[in-house]
Amino acid sequence: MSAASEFEAVFLPVAALAYGTAVHLTRDRTEAEDLVQDAALLAFRAFASFQPGTNFKAWFFRILTNAFYGRRRKAKHERNNLAIEDLPPLYLYGRVAEIGLEGEDPAAALMDRFDSQQVSEALDALPEEYRVVATLYFMQDFSYQQIADIVGCPVGTVRSRLHRGRRMLQKSLWRVAGEYGILVGDHN
Repeated sequence: MSAASEFEAVFLPVAALAYGTAVHLTRDRTEAEDLVQDAALLAFRAFASFQPGTNFKAWFFRILTNAFYGRRRKAKHERNNLAIEDLPPLYLYGRVAEIGLEGEDPAAALMDRFDSQQVSEALDALPEEYRVVATLYFMQDFSYQQIADIVGCPVGTVRSRLHRGRRMLQKSLWRVAGEYGILVGDHN
């Protein structure tokens, strides 16, 4: 089997997942297509260094995220950060309780009202370093260690970014819930 055939055999099963992740990272479908194409080319060129029998998905996603970061550095584009200093740790839980959603877990009751596009919108509002980690964790079910390997940082950094990202995501979800009329009355 040729190297191109071998690469295609392992790449095709992760291509759609990579594109979905790229859309979350770039917030633009055209940019996501370009990013996946660039990452695929980089991965193909480096395919000889891939260890058969190891996790190709994680290996490729590391290339994908590195390509994303490389593009961002070139563009020097900064996103506005959502302030979390003023957020209590259970922000969403407290806000949901204020509007009177009942049950053991009011936040879960609110989450049940979201569709995947609305959750994606909330996730997309996160600053880049938190969005990348949160996307890999929540959307792709990677472990902390796998995310650390993919983004090239220590596991502790992944945990910290995920912790802060969750807090920012709560605020973002509350905003999205208000925008889509998921909340009862005016509670923004």
